[in-house]
Amino acid sequence: MVSMTNKQIAAVLDEIADLLQLKGDVFRERAYREASRRLDMLSQQAAELYAAGKLHSIPGIGKSMEGHIAELLETGRSQRYEELKKEFPTGLLELLQVPGLGPKRARKLYEELDITNLAELERAAKEHRLHSVPGMGEKTEANILRALERRLTRGRRLLLGVALPAAEQVAGLLRGHPAVAAAEPAGSIRRRLETIGDIDILVASTQPKAVMEAIIHLPIVKEVLAAGPTKTSVLNPDDLQIDVRVIDPSTYGAALQYFTGSKQHNIHLRDIAIRKGYKVSEYGIFKEPGDHRVGGEKEEDIYRVLGMDIMPPEIREDTGELEAALEHRLPTLVELSDIQGDLHCHTDWSDGVDPLETMASAARALGYRYLAITDHSRGLGVAHGLSIERLREQRHLIDEFNERSPDLHVLFGTEVNIKSDGNLDYEDEVMAQFDIVTASVHGGFNQDRDTITKRILRAVRSPYVDIIGHPTGRLINARDPYDVDLEAVMRECAKCEVAMEINSSPERLDLNDVHCRQAKELGVMVAINADAHVAAHLNFMRYGVYTARRGWLEKKNVLNTLPFDELRARLRTRRQKRG
Repeated sequence: MVSMTNKQIAAVLDEIADLLQLKGDVFRERAYREASRRLDMLSQQAAELYAAGKLHSIPGIGKSMEGHIAELLETGRSQRYEELKKEFPTGLLELLQVPGLGPKRARKLYEELDITNLAELERAAKEHRLHSVPGMGEKTEANILRALERRLTRGRRLLLGVALPAAEQVAGLLRGHPAVAAAEPAGSIRRRLETIGDIDILVASTQPKAVMEAIIHLPIVKEVLAAGPTKTSVLNPDDLQIDVRVIDPSTYGAALQYFTGSKQHNIHLRDIAIRKGYKVSEYGIFKEPGDHRVGGEKEEDIYRVLGMDIMPPEIREDTGELEAALEHRLPTLVELSDIQGDLHCHTDWSDGVDPLETMASAARALGYRYLAITDHSRGLGVAHGLSIERLREQRHLIDEFNERSPDLHVLFGTEVNIKSDGNLDYEDEVMAQFDIVTASVHGGFNQDRDTITKRILRAVRSPYVDIIGHPTGRLINARDPYDVDLEAVMRECAKCEVAMEINSSPERLDLNDVHCRQAKELGVMVAINADAHVAAHLNFMRYGVYTARRGWLEKKNVLNTLPFDELRARLRTRRQKRG
């Protein structure tokens, strides 16, 4: 038996799906794609299920797919995969990574222009040969070239949802070592940026040699890239590089401040220090003249000496936080503990994996008072959207749950699709039956700015829409936002008392931090939701809260910090006013 994780198996199944896309075999492509998704969300390792003879218990996977998974676990290979790879050049799969290209166009480019990789695609676009291919005009050619340029500038930046758990795991292991006084991820991870370049961890210790020795022997270290007296770089099992630096405890606070703030934040801070007669560095804060050290053991020393309140790491971007700290008017940012419930999640009734009871148990474990089940509307066939008849059945199930649940209230909701013409996927009389409605765009991303803006504004004006879900439609590093006048949408949301979502999925974080701050300035409420499709993904909430904090949002700006009775009253009052 070969050691393969669920993610590794899912990656192979995804590549098979990509190859089937190129062949135009839509039916089988969907089967592999769904199997990959199911495995990626599975809480137990498929290898454990296989060893116990329970591979058949994986929900949503048929006998044929079980055989493919078993083959991978037994041999580490897939005959189907090998056969498909022979049909196309290796680099052709790279073309599917270009937003807006798609399998049909990728295959057409291969057949018409013999383009087999990204380099050839870029060269053909620059030579203006793409628009000669039927169905690909000059506009498509220009869009592809822009997408390729953006892809190159992104580099290998990691999603926060990938980098932060890896950093936390290493920091947590190090904190248990007797030579370690403190260990903390620094840099862009500590500021909770949506993408991360480097994973840096600072350790406070008077015994750097012992710490360096401990690092290279951590159970999660796959390879040691470099080992020095105070800095070591390692790879974890997912091939993520993690750099660990040891700092003397006497200067740890200053180093943590220095390695956390953005470049602009630190430059501005140094300018303020100079004007006040001080010098700031990674070794401390010093009184001029004479370089008399007046602080640095603790991070707050740096700000305190300069007459500032210490600001949360998330807002150290030089966007007004230093002035606010000097004037003692920093906002009290929303905390994860302020969240009372999640208003956007999916169950196995649509494209989720877990049933209502499992989702509710996970919400209860998080201390939530309410959870909105918002399965997809009927028109989204790929997500198994709910027909009117199935809605009635689900409502009955939710009502029964609430009768026996004194501590967690489940809201009957929907994520209704905003169709390409601006109509919603359910009629008004259907939406009037929901406790809460989130409206989202799931297609037609290439519509022009005016069309897509009007489309969303129409949804905002519906008396039954409470939240606009993932408002720009972006997927970080994978799909750019659609072209929408977000300020116009926000102004209408403020007028109609419709909340805008921060979708907490690490792949979305939509709204982003800049838009969160804009929403706050325009008086728009924000709903921070996990958009969970499996119970474990309810924990994505923290990434949405980080984004909200980066956008200077306070508890009062977030819809789902309200207690249940207040939330229900607000939703009902708004509907009565708008109806």
